[in-house]
Amino acid sequence: MNAINFISADEAVSHLSSHGHIHLSSVASVPHVLIEALCRRADRGEIEDLHFHHFHTEGPAPYSEPRYEGIFFEQGFFVGPNVRANVNSGYADYLPVHLSDAPKLYRRGIIKLHAALIQVSYPDENGYVSLGTSVDCSIPAIETADIVIAVVNRNVPFAYGDLVHISQIDYFVQDDTPLFTAAYKTPTEIEERIGRYCAELVEDGACLQMGIGALPNAVAAQLTGHKDLGLHTEMFADGALALIKKGVINGRCKNIDQGKIVASFLLGSDEVYSFLDHNPDVLMKDIAYTNDPYNIARNSKVTAINSATEVDFTGQICADSIGTRIFSGTGGQVDFVRGAFLSEGGKSITAFASRTNKGKNKIVATLAEGAGVVTPRSDAHWVVTEWGAVDLTGRSLQERAKLMISIAHPDDREMLDEQAFKRFGPHYHNFSI
Repeated sequence: MNAINFISADEAVSHLSSHGHIHLSSVASVPHVLIEALCRRADRGEIEDLHFHHFHTEGPAPYSEPRYEGIFFEQGFFVGPNVRANVNSGYADYLPVHLSDAPKLYRRGIIKLHAALIQVSYPDENGYVSLGTSVDCSIPAIETADIVIAVVNRNVPFAYGDLVHISQIDYFVQDDTPLFTAAYKTPTEIEERIGRYCAELVEDGACLQMGIGALPNAVAAQLTGHKDLGLHTEMFADGALALIKKGVINGRCKNIDQGKIVASFLLGSDEVYSFLDHNPDVLMKDIAYTNDPYNIARNSKVTAINSATEVDFTGQICADSIGTRIFSGTGGQVDFVRGAFLSEGGKSITAFASRTNKGKNKIVATLAEGAGVVTPRSDAHWVVTEWGAVDLTGRSLQERAKLMISIAHPDDREMLDEQAFKRFGPHYHNFSI
């Protein structure tokens, strides 16, 4: 193993200057020891006006808090629960971008990075470290930042794919804090019904894109009888791991990266992270590779499964906000929606419960004021709720309204039908689908 000269986190961040843009490795692998050291500098009045960029992060996010206003400014590419309140109160902010395009912000100099703060594995015999569970857009950050500081952590699995040579890193800090994990979420009865409808649309030999949470777990649980599925996704977790262990996901039918599981970041149990470690069957890649619609489309039967916070009955899909309140982000939804449609035999599926936990309908005549359209109606294809599945591809607005109302909650259908009649006029009821 190559020798590394370690310094303290405080010494490492002493090399950072004010008025700069900082990239953080994300999700389960945030370099919290460096963030804490930056907070100590801020508390001493030694630094100001640092802008932070990253995908969603797990754990404390002091760089978004009111106490550091004017010193730190959060401008993440995706909003997680740890920063959501501060983003919506204005102390932090959200930078909307398709995840496939996030690396271009660095590589094209649209965001000029002062530093990349990353977390990596210990190096192999050739001096390469792995970004482990979170490659995300750290590769272009390393390529373009003035300063690269790496936390070397024994708990970061050595994942194959896009590796980093120690010569690309300026300063090393040692910290063996365990990575953040996420517990398996057991699907509800409604999510199980949605999972069954989604699974019926998945063909043997399909290449999947799924995320994390109870709904993807519900879909995965219904796929145990399928054969020869592939996985090319921005992330996966325990639900997909169960299918991999059963041999359902084996990648035999993939046209690129055949036999390989391809992802860019992970969030799951320690079992998922152990599975990743030195596993030649998994490739963790730059998000510019995993989420490029043309790379996605090189595989056949790509089946992309995403969710929504609200969908109008013409097919406009809101997935990043609830009205004006930012909830998450654009993410990779459109990347995979378009990649799936370009794929031979591909399908894009938007799956969600017909009502919120508070009983508010999520299929609506018009999106809430201020809601963001993540996937435009022209890109909407299959839509699934616990009441069924409909395909909007090639359908007119009035046809879409009838289809969407057919999978709304039964108690909401009469209201939605009246709203459609008001919108489209007296001829709305004069045709069938």
